[in-house]
Amino acid sequence: MASAGAAVEWYDFFIYGTAAALIFPRLFFPADLPPFVAQIASFSTFAVGFIARPLGGMLFGHYGDVHGRKRALVLAMFVMGLSTTLIGLLPGYARLGVWAPLLLVALRFIQGLAVGGQWGGAALLAIESAPPGRSGFYGSFVQVGVPMGVVLANLVFLGVSAVSPEGAFIAWTWRIGFLLSILLIVISLVVHFGVSEPATEHAAGTTPRTAPRRSPLAEVALGHWREILLAGGAFVANNACFYIAITYSVAYGATALGLDRDLLLFAVMTGSLVMIPVLLACGAASDRWGRRGVFLLGALLSGVWAFAVFPLIETGKPLAVVLAIAVQLTFIALMYGPQAALFAELFPKSVRYSGASLGYQIGAVVGGGFAPIIATALFAHYQSRGPISIYLAAMCAVSFISVILLGRRMRSRLAD
Repeated sequence: MASAGAAVEWYDFFIYGTAAALIFPRLFFPADLPPFVAQIASFSTFAVGFIARPLGGMLFGHYGDVHGRKRALVLAMFVMGLSTTLIGLLPGYARLGVWAPLLLVALRFIQGLAVGGQWGGAALLAIESAPPGRSGFYGSFVQVGVPMGVVLANLVFLGVSAVSPEGAFIAWTWRIGFLLSILLIVISLVVHFGVSEPATEHAAGTTPRTAPRRSPLAEVALGHWREILLAGGAFVANNACFYIAITYSVAYGATALGLDRDLLLFAVMTGSLVMIPVLLACGAASDRWGRRGVFLLGALLSGVWAFAVFPLIETGKPLAVVLAIAVQLTFIALMYGPQAALFAELFPKSVRYSGASLGYQIGAVVGGGFAPIIATALFAHYQSRGPISIYLAAMCAVSFISVILLGRRMRSRLAD
């Protein structure tokens, strides 16, 4: 159930990214803006969701450590479903003027708050309910929610695009995908009434309820700030490579190369489907051979493949485009599969929701939130995709080093 909720929540978050690449530049900004400026403005609203994610991780993490994983997860899903539905009802710039992008930014910010709290709740519900020695595998089911969300978002866009004339698609039928997110509100109610807290939950805070206790957020920020920062560093490669693959590549292929939009969406969807079994396999492999080894291999391969992605897309051949994105997402799965268990194991149970959420969301902001903007700006300045590949390789190097340092800190803590 946590996996289903994660899939629909990420669907809400990702359908915004697809719309930001294809629809919002023309709908929510002045018609006389140059296309490049409108695209940057649209991707900037996309980034707002990432800026809000650490705040959401703090708010929902504190709530989840104090009141339980399930309550925090249900609230996050309800807020996400409501904000995404409202985006689907929002009039464009032609009707609201400057209020249209302002309201879009506000609703995207609320989306970011919700997704900032969702991941920690879903991951910990799965991991803390797992049998001994199976945390990586169980945690990977929550990670599967990401590619499932991408598949759902692209299926909706492809389906709506296929049955709508171009004018109708831009004018209103794109809204159907956003309005469907009301399903997340239904799932939140099912989780609320049908899912129990993990058995370890009430043992998580070893302090009795009646005893005074420092805020979990303050406790983890003061006592585990190094782990939070290194966890964020470990996540930047995953996020940067992922959002370049599923968002920027669509805009680059459609705008700079003139490739068919449906081909690009199909490539993203195919790569996401391939990613699902790989995530589960990598989570299971981390239970047997260790989290960090699998993660480091993914960072290394992703950094190397960053130099192959754009040359393959530029060929314009369908097989090459699909291969470029599918292989990139496969290498990302090596990092993302064991990540939930790795992050959970960094923190004591009493502050685990706060710590894991903060590390995850800091990495999301630095690695993913600005990746499409940075890539767009690099290409506009250099008129070459080479700097984008170098940027992705640098993010992979940051993650590689962060995971090594995390391993040293964990060994040192065990020795102490």
